[in-house]
Amino acid sequence: MRKADWSRRLVQENQLSVNDLIWPIFVIDGKNTREPIAAMPDVYRLTIDLAVKEAERAAKLGIPAIATFPNVELALRDQTGSHILDPENVINRATRAIKQAVPEIGIITDAALDPFTSHGHDGILRDGIIVNDETVEQVAAAAVIQAAAGADIIAPSDMMDGRIGAIRDALDANGFQDVAIMS
Repeated sequence: MRKADWSRRLVQENQLSVNDLIWPIFVIDGKNTREPIAAMPDVYRLTIDLAVKEAERAAKLGIPAIATFPNVELALRDQTGSHILDPENVINRATRAIKQAVPEIGIITDAALDPFTSHGHDGILRDGIIVNDETVEQVAAAAVIQAAAGADIIAPSDMMDGRIGAIRDALDANGFQDVAIMS
């Protein structure tokens, strides 16, 4: 196993440190509310005020970044996930509040549509079919809005063809060359 570089690298020891961690924060609308997530014991959805406190806690522990995930109210969801384009949606408000309170922490947001659609899919649904190109345009526009809110990294979790290039082009065209994409 020691003969080739590739095999040595495959079996070398790993060292995990706080610098390798990303703290997930699940965000809901409201005030001073912690909602348990049944599928994840001891994990909660937090209102923005409590999400800010969690981000402060993460920073104090030396964790370099947080990843935020919205839980969008059912009344705000539709077939196209249009609420993702609202600069005042819960994830954009959370991003601004966290960046203001903890400017040194990296904020990672997800530009996927599934939290915003009434059907739960990551794409715009037309006649029972996910429409790729229209979805990609919307995801790229959402990435720009999230970057404007203070996101440092856009991490789209959808699987639309061409989304990374479209997001990069949209970010660059809007002056967000320093916002990274993690996919």
